[in-house]
Amino acid sequence: MIKRVVVILITILSFGLSAQQTVSPYSFYGLGSLNLRGTVENKSMGGISVYMDSIHMNLRNPASYVSKNVDAEPFAGESRPVKYAVGGSYSAVSLTDGDGSVSVDRGSFDYFAFNFPIGRLGLAGGTTPYSSVGYRLQGFNSDGDIQSRFEGDGGVDKVFAGLAYKFSDNFSVGLDINYSFGFIENTALRYLYSNGRPVQFQTLETNRSDLRGVGYNFGASYRTKINNKFEVIASASYAPETNLRSDNQRTLASVSVNTLSEVEVVTNVIEVDLAEQDLEVTDLALPSRLAIGAGIGQPRHWFVGAEYTTLSNSQFNNPIFDIDISEFENSHGFAVGGFIIPRYNAFRGYFQRVVYRAGFRTENTGLVLNGESIREFGISFGMSLPLLPSQNGSNFSDVNIGFEYGQRGTTNNNLVREDFFSFNIGLSLNDRWFKRSKYK
Repeated sequence: MIKRVVVILITILSFGLSAQQTVSPYSFYGLGSLNLRGTVENKSMGGISVYMDSIHMNLRNPASYVSKNVDAEPFAGESRPVKYAVGGSYSAVSLTDGDGSVSVDRGSFDYFAFNFPIGRLGLAGGTTPYSSVGYRLQGFNSDGDIQSRFEGDGGVDKVFAGLAYKFSDNFSVGLDINYSFGFIENTALRYLYSNGRPVQFQTLETNRSDLRGVGYNFGASYRTKINNKFEVIASASYAPETNLRSDNQRTLASVSVNTLSEVEVVTNVIEVDLAEQDLEVTDLALPSRLAIGAGIGQPRHWFVGAEYTTLSNSQFNNPIFDIDISEFENSHGFAVGGFIIPRYNAFRGYFQRVVYRAGFRTENTGLVLNGESIREFGISFGMSLPLLPSQNGSNFSDVNIGFEYGQRGTTNNNLVREDFFSFNIGLSLNDRWFKRSKYK
């Protein structure tokens, strides 16, 4: 099992590291596009994190590391399984403004995590992106000549270690400690013209911020039977605001540009003394995040839930790279989703054991441009395809696939609307590290 996980991880990491994490022009602002919707299973249900079981990881709520062991039967009633989760995604995006549209795509590595039980405790660890930056924007003057070009790259990743405790089969709490690190690099190339022709040298400004910091995420989950058939689950998670240390650099350079081939020759690079402006080291605030959800279902058959999320984006400030037309507001999101399993223990009929998921989400991102709040919505669905059936038909591990169609932004006030279609794939692997010896 471990060898299989390593091979899968290397494959997906290679795919993700060779692909651009995002192609959104809105990643120009703040820390970029946030990646907060969890595993493929979460994304396929609109991003909700209410539901927790013993064979799938839930990266958004650390209380899930000791979720109720409703699936112990495949393991002869002996403890919860060790869990591994790995996933990646591919998105096709259409960018539309008032004059036309262009299509781009991107691929990314989304997460790798593991979770193993120790009695009433559950330990977990892994890595996942927090935000990503990737854009190429151009501005034109009234004559239709290029006036500026902005490019960006980078993002913030997180590695985390988590601990959870199960007070009873109904109630558990958990804590994640995460270390965030990464960089954001923005370049701005400004064009000057003389008699309608570009001058020989243009001005290039490059800003780079290397980021790092420690954060926390608290979680709680409660579940109870309301009769012999139905179960109610409620959950909450809270990540307090934390600061990232930002080590900043800024350079100015002269650039000779071939406007046809876009080949740039950089000369006369000057490093700006940011220490004199008290900008060499600054703090960037990661917003606090609160998620509250609840749902109802029939164990091993179906579940439907809803979740409300809020982020304190209005506190964000980036003194090294401030944009006059942008501001930030507190963001709010609502999601509803669920799943159905036709017959989890069917001996025959493979698709009777498949988990079918669907969901919907809507949110404002917290970014305000030209007075317009940038909103986003998505419609998702997906499936968990069992890999190995146990003797009684229950599932150990599965391949999770998901699809989402959504929109971000608007064409009002010279802005851009993004229409995106995402394909997500992940593996949820379960195994026993230790097996009780049995003698006859």
